[in-house]
Amino acid sequence: MLPGGDTMKAADLEHYKLDIYDVKDQLKRHIYDRSAEAIAAGDRARDEITDVGQLERRKSLMRSEFIKSLGGLPPSDTPLHPQITSILRGDGYTIEKVMFESRPNHWVTANLYMPDGISAPTAAVLHLCGHNPLAKHADLYQTVSQHLVRAGLIVLTTDPIGQGERLSYYDRDTAKTDVAASTREHEYAGRQSLPLGDNIARYFVHDALRAVDYLCSRPEVDPAKIGVTGCSGGGTQTGMMMLCDPRIAAAAPAAFIMNRESYMHAGQAQDAEQIWPGLTKIGFDHEDILMAMAPRPTLVLAAEYDFFPIEGTRRTVERTKRFWDMYGGGARLEYFEDACVHGYSPPMAKAAAVFFSRHLLGKLPDCSWEGIQPIAPELLWCTASGQVRGDRDDASAVYEANCDRLARLDEAASEVPDSARKERALAWLRDRVYDGRKPCRLNPRRIALGKLGDALTVESVLWWSQTSLFNHGFMFRSSGSESSESPVTIALWARGTASIEPHLGWIRETCGTGRAVFVIDVTGDGAVEPNSVTTNGMHDFFGTLHKFAADLFWLDDSLAALRTFDVVRALDIVEWLSRGTNGDIRLYTDGRFGLYGQLAGLLDDRLKQVDVVNGIGSIAELVRSRHYETLDSEGIMMPGMLRYFDLPDLLRWY
Repeated sequence: MLPGGDTMKAADLEHYKLDIYDVKDQLKRHIYDRSAEAIAAGDRARDEITDVGQLERRKSLMRSEFIKSLGGLPPSDTPLHPQITSILRGDGYTIEKVMFESRPNHWVTANLYMPDGISAPTAAVLHLCGHNPLAKHADLYQTVSQHLVRAGLIVLTTDPIGQGERLSYYDRDTAKTDVAASTREHEYAGRQSLPLGDNIARYFVHDALRAVDYLCSRPEVDPAKIGVTGCSGGGTQTGMMMLCDPRIAAAAPAAFIMNRESYMHAGQAQDAEQIWPGLTKIGFDHEDILMAMAPRPTLVLAAEYDFFPIEGTRRTVERTKRFWDMYGGGARLEYFEDACVHGYSPPMAKAAAVFFSRHLLGKLPDCSWEGIQPIAPELLWCTASGQVRGDRDDASAVYEANCDRLARLDEAASEVPDSARKERALAWLRDRVYDGRKPCRLNPRRIALGKLGDALTVESVLWWSQTSLFNHGFMFRSSGSESSESPVTIALWARGTASIEPHLGWIRETCGTGRAVFVIDVTGDGAVEPNSVTTNGMHDFFGTLHKFAADLFWLDDSLAALRTFDVVRALDIVEWLSRGTNGDIRLYTDGRFGLYGQLAGLLDDRLKQVDVVNGIGSIAELVRSRHYETLDSEGIMMPGMLRYFDLPDLLRWY
């Protein structure tokens, strides 16, 4: 019984607390337990490697699976069209302001630090920047580049997508960006990549691959002596290059290498290019990133006080040393730890300079690192305006690439008979929704709550959707006709039973027709919303549900698939509660959560009618939209869906 006696208000229901079972930690436990099991299996698989042949097969498999998780890589057969827009003079080196096309109309901006006195092809380092909005212009990354060039290394420091001079949503008329730089842009465009079966990381990797192509085209560079380094998000990019590009002769990832389990418990989300769908499921971990480099020289740079857990870093390095030993080169896996917070500290920069000098130049650096001073960012601009989109009308970015990829999917779909498309779509959707679920008995808990006003009675119902995950709902019936013989309409919307007031008119109207209304809370929402594990709001960018959605992607799963399964299970509980429905179970949805109902309707013919109000309409249109509503968007992304169907197809197939 709710406080206040038998008669309640909608607000009383919206603040209802489940006190017969702790549901607040269940989603986290569900995800973490599944992840831990997969991670342990990966450890066992690596532990079983005893010779170089097994190691090479593991490396080949992980490289293939990694690239597949990105949706493949774009081709690298188009001209770079490199440009040097101007040159700056430094102390013992020059800085060339370089631009090249990694793909047609996708311009990469970079600074090429060139030591004075080069007389023959020599070593170069690709410096990939982390998530600082200024990227190559940031004081931090300028300092690293200057440490490396003073050691006699050519250094190409690039702007990643959405940073530096590459803001994809920049408006030249206002000289502002519509989407914040760095992680915000990466996530914004990255979510639109997912339904295509792609990951925005494919473009980060491809830009870096083409940067190596550019270095190889320079007569000053020895293509056999190219290294790569980067910090944080740049460490992510460095790791991806270690996996993908065998041309890399030496690598120094900074403030990134750890392991999946340690970071999972750190309570932090990551943005889209750092989430590699399905790889945790197959046992991939950061050990595989390091293993990909064996026996080539590798230096792991770590910050002792990093938010990337240092325990994970130390464990990963310690466990992978033996793979270099298999090639007879154990000393080529090196580790440097600085007592600092997250970043590419000056001691790390010096360690990297010494490492690359020793392995690529064959000598120790003979230089001074005193007096390093960053240059004013505008002096390093490759463009006149400071933004590619400010200078070029034809500039493209991830949004345009996604639209191109979608057009090709549409063209391919048009060539397949509709019956065959439906069969393929159903098979794929069943796999997405049912694979890995652990069905169990419903074992419902029913509590009569009393009356809502004079017209409605309310019952709280808690049931197992699958092992370890409860769902919840309120059953509304008209007062005086509380028979379980009534047909039922399941109601589904964001926040579920915590959002009764906005839908109360519809609930009363529907119950007035003789139907019962069952408002449900799917996993992670309403009364079963989880405890927060981040410092951000539950539904905010980098909030708890953002993190959990990303963790599910790693498991080759999604909130969308999980919640669609919940809707199917809601049919089971409705049949159990209302044995007299005469097979008349309907679904009413309002808002984006309607996706789950539409997908469930395709999978289960017990749903006789699905009414969608204010729904998504089309996932393809969301991808085509330059701007879209981000709230709850992580919960409607089912990676790869548009390779098989879109929501308008369901209208034909019901």
